[in-house]
Amino acid sequence: MDTSTRITHLKWMILGRALDDRLAKLKAQGEVPGSVFQGRGQEAYSAAGAMFLKRGDCYAPLIRDTAGRLVFGDFPLEAIRTHIGRRTGRMKGRDGNIHRGDPDLGLLPMISHLGAMISVVNGTLLAKRLTGRLADHVGLVSIGDGAMNTGATHEALNQAAVERLPLVVQVADNQVAYSTFSDRTYACRDLVDRAVGYGMGSLTCDGTDADACLATMHEAIARARCGEGPQMVVAKLLRLAGHGTHDDAAYVTDEMKSRFGDCLQLAERTLKVQGVIDESGIAALWDEARASIQVAVTQALAEPIPVAADEDWCAYSERNLTELRA
Repeated sequence: MDTSTRITHLKWMILGRALDDRLAKLKAQGEVPGSVFQGRGQEAYSAAGAMFLKRGDCYAPLIRDTAGRLVFGDFPLEAIRTHIGRRTGRMKGRDGNIHRGDPDLGLLPMISHLGAMISVVNGTLLAKRLTGRLADHVGLVSIGDGAMNTGATHEALNQAAVERLPLVVQVADNQVAYSTFSDRTYACRDLVDRAVGYGMGSLTCDGTDADACLATMHEAIARARCGEGPQMVVAKLLRLAGHGTHDDAAYVTDEMKSRFGDCLQLAERTLKVQGVIDESGIAALWDEARASIQVAVTQALAEPIPVAADEDWCAYSERNLTELRA
């Protein structure tokens, strides 16, 4: 991967980490009514997938995909508005902080962590095909190892394979489905082994290695885009925080922690050793990220909360139907 792409990838990883850290701080300050779910340790994998999407593609991220969301066109102000419940955000202060999205952008609001979004992406791709708008577009959906064991996932993966949809399933095998370890959730050698049973293409990578994440996601999305059908990518990594800010992750053992590094620290170290960027360059990326987030926090905190009696909280589809009738 070229130098520019690697530095851009690092920039998104840093912005994602900095935003998650600030959201956790806002939670501690009593500004966030729900929990905060951090993507700590998954930034390299998350950002890499979204970096190879383009206009017209659709993306269904999960709660730990802050980095991927930012790459795809979300921005810190919107994330903060949604987390602290401001009416100025796309969700208008409703739906909590994990269901945000923008269907017009192709950023699909999450229904559930447990595989529910695969069928939604399938439906989006089928709709594009049936209306002649699919062209070379793809759909990227993010799931975790826990979601790989649900009926919704099985049905949707089977459908994607039968229809040969240009779908990429980005599986983060982060070793823990909430607090249940992988050895109690699947018995196969690797989750990617399941791909052959569905008739899907398959790829694996080290989710802590930024360069490996870039190369693997680039290949998977290119395969789907050129007509090779659905692709499953599985990355091994470790969730470096609890399930949410309500969870201290005391169940994660020191032995597990010793087997997995922090993708962001590893990326910074690798790029410095290779002379791609120096310490001052990395510091500048952190300063830029934190400054932009501070501006967003200041603005969002000054914005109004919703007043239920005054809000137009109709569903997205209902709003569009009303506009069409008008």
